[in-house]
Amino acid sequence: MEKVLVTPIAEEEVRALSAGDVIHVSGVLFTARDEAHKLLLERGAPFPLEGLALLHCGPVVTKGEVGWEVIAAGPTTSMRMESMEPEFLRRFGPRVIIGKGGMGEGTLRALGEVGAVYCHFTGGAGALAAQRIARVREVHFLEELGVPEAVWVFEVELFGPLVVAMDAHGRSLYAEVGAVVQDNLEKLRARTKEG
Repeated sequence: MEKVLVTPIAEEEVRALSAGDVIHVSGVLFTARDEAHKLLLERGAPFPLEGLALLHCGPVVTKGEVGWEVIAAGPTTSMRMESMEPEFLRRFGPRVIIGKGGMGEGTLRALGEVGAVYCHFTGGAGALAAQRIARVREVHFLEELGVPEAVWVFEVELFGPLVVAMDAHGRSLYAEVGAVVQDNLEKLRARTKEG
């Protein structure tokens, strides 16, 4: 069953989710890649982030006659933010992180502490993601960081589908798949030695 979360998202809503659930997000979503993470942690956030959705993304954005237009907003590899994400979660309180490739043990622990989830969005579907962005509300640090690294604030409608890949209960689909792969490799090595 797919669920729709509307920002600001309450902690209880997120704690009710389990790895494997499929969700969509409506409301406010902001982008932040590694440079933006560093800057926000150093200076603080220019707007409240608690309860929002964070997209690991360097969007393709153009300036049109009536404002900004998002051409593509596909996820970037989330592990780039692993060293900063636990502190980011504790300080700012976003409830949903969206990216690709998963994150590490530090982030998994922080998700449980603060009540947040990490969701996987299909890589290579940036144009599809852009279709779910109703408008650009604002942009921060554009001159300093440039378009891909700036903090973009979007209003989104049913952004997704997103798979909850790491939940607030300590479960990670990435770790589970990794364990199965490792087990299969060990079985294969044992068979090879026998044969």
